[in-house]
Amino acid sequence: MNHSKVAELVNHAWSVADLLRGDYKQSDYGKVILPFTVLRRLECVLEPTRDKVLATVKQLAGQDIDVDAFLRRASGHSFYNTSAYTLKAIAGDADQTARHLLSYIGAFSPNAQEVMEKYEFAQHIKRLDGANLLYKVVGRFADLDLRPVRLDADGKVERDAEGNPIVIVSNHDMGYVFEDLIRRFAEQSNEIAGEHFTPREVIELMVNMLLAPDDDLLAVPGASRQVLDPVCGTGGMLSAAEEHIRSLNPDASVQLFGQELNPESWAICRSDLMIKGQNAENIKFGNSFSDDGHRGATFDYMLANPPFGVDWKKVKQEVEEEHERLGESGRFGAGLPRINDGSLLFLQHMISKMKPVEKGGSRVAIVFNGSPLFTGAADSGESRIRRWILENDWLEAIVALPDQLFYNTGISTYLWILTNRKDADHQGKVILLDARDYWTTMRKSLGDKRKYISKAHIAELTHLYGEALQVAADPEHPLHAKVKVFKNTDFGYRRITVERPLKLRFEITDATLTAVSESKALAKHVKPDVMADALKPLLGQSWDKKADAFDAVRKAMAEAGVMWPSAQPFRAALRDAIGVRDLEGEVQLKKGEPEPDPELRDHENVPLDQDVDEYLRREVLPHIPDAWIDHTKTKIGYEIPFARHFYVCNPPSPLAAIDAELRALETEMQSLLGEVTR
Repeated sequence: MNHSKVAELVNHAWSVADLLRGDYKQSDYGKVILPFTVLRRLECVLEPTRDKVLATVKQLAGQDIDVDAFLRRASGHSFYNTSAYTLKAIAGDADQTARHLLSYIGAFSPNAQEVMEKYEFAQHIKRLDGANLLYKVVGRFADLDLRPVRLDADGKVERDAEGNPIVIVSNHDMGYVFEDLIRRFAEQSNEIAGEHFTPREVIELMVNMLLAPDDDLLAVPGASRQVLDPVCGTGGMLSAAEEHIRSLNPDASVQLFGQELNPESWAICRSDLMIKGQNAENIKFGNSFSDDGHRGATFDYMLANPPFGVDWKKVKQEVEEEHERLGESGRFGAGLPRINDGSLLFLQHMISKMKPVEKGGSRVAIVFNGSPLFTGAADSGESRIRRWILENDWLEAIVALPDQLFYNTGISTYLWILTNRKDADHQGKVILLDARDYWTTMRKSLGDKRKYISKAHIAELTHLYGEALQVAADPEHPLHAKVKVFKNTDFGYRRITVERPLKLRFEITDATLTAVSESKALAKHVKPDVMADALKPLLGQSWDKKADAFDAVRKAMAEAGVMWPSAQPFRAALRDAIGVRDLEGEVQLKKGEPEPDPELRDHENVPLDQDVDEYLRREVLPHIPDAWIDHTKTKIGYEIPFARHFYVCNPPSPLAAIDAELRALETEMQSLLGEVTR
């Protein structure tokens, strides 16, 4: 990469901001600069075959055929323009700049026009023209030399002594130019930065950890890889993945794929691929959940930074329908998370696109907040998804990142690495890497971003990740303090229900008489107020056993002329009305077995590798001898309590040290008060 050339081109393009100042907000400069940069690059790329395209248009005029394929072939690219205009010529006619520019854009192929439409370029043309700025902006970009190769006076490609085209701005350098412009735009707009832009250093770390284990494979001649980002935003992750692979093997074939819901971000990403010479058709527009743009496709690598904690209400019907109709043969068969956070839906979507192991398998990297680690109780949608991932042995590692890394949130984030082709030594294991202390303070905050991961930190963490993989493979390998290795089953547990018997004593008091008179259950068999009156002679009496209490009540009702219903529901309602919980009371039976007391019911999480009955004997029965487990209610759950595994308990200072500190503070305060009163 020619750094000075790239910087020169970026500064030229961004200098248009001087023209926009006053008529555009600073955060909106990119809405003009980015599409004009794309437009100028497309014009420069098409310049060598311009005459050939115009000749083809003339040749095919009047013929009733689809000319698109012919024009693509004539241009030598996946896009073309059939206009005789150029930006330089358009800028030369200040009065007609808007009309000619719109005509020029309308002559592009449909795929290029679609990009400009998503930029809402026509509206900006109108706005610039109304401010009498359009011809100046067009003129500034007409002077921006973005030609991929040098042309001679006759419009032919100039070549060096070895016959190679003389390159001016390569696709690779153009990618850097556009990425730098995207970065500047993102830094000017917190909204764009937060929703559609991931900090470059986070992307670099993700890509390193995603691809590092495959460095040797990627360096093999003829290597070919497909990379997907299903929420690609402006395409930064895709570009970084391509850059990493090409740094290992410049001749590698790298195909980029993505999908994006935001129109402007989609246009930026697609533009980026167009000006790099990639197939921009691979970047689909729309919602990945309801309109999968890559249905049935699989990929070598996938990476994503889905929005944190965003609900999926808008696609609820489509997602639930696929979950119910297709089950495990669809994308969401493992489970559905709560409606207010679709993070784990994105991960299921990506897992569904992993290549089968026999075809090379896949690796996945995704950024989450802390919620997907532990949200959801046993057998909830989130827990079932975690269980599905761990029981299939797809989770390779989770890396805790520093907080305050992102533009729109200061919360802690976690990088999940998954693969369906673990080495034999790594199978059944998960790496946890604590990178929360690897950060440097920003000289100037950008929104909520106050920290960044330096190049040195990235290198250190990448090395540490490689070391962690060795630790997973070799238990004898020395363990770094920031690395822990667990078995998949270490994150699983059984959620057991511990029951205790319902114990009651029975009494007639003002409170129980009120309960009788207000009982809707008793009202199905007797008149509650009449029965309450019948029981008033028993006021103040109590019984230890239900049978004795019922005998007394039956006699009181008979003396009052109230019939005793024989139905079991009546007896149950009477017990509930006059029974009072008492730990020393009579154990209530149901079908000959102790009846559980819902108010004393408790739940315990028992690790999967422990026997639940042994757990009960060891942990519960010594304190509650009459407790038991209701095995019909046992559920399996999975959670990853990352922070707990790295928690370090700092014991409080000794009392003597605290006393000494307090005395020192007291002495200091007295000294200060003495100075004030002098």
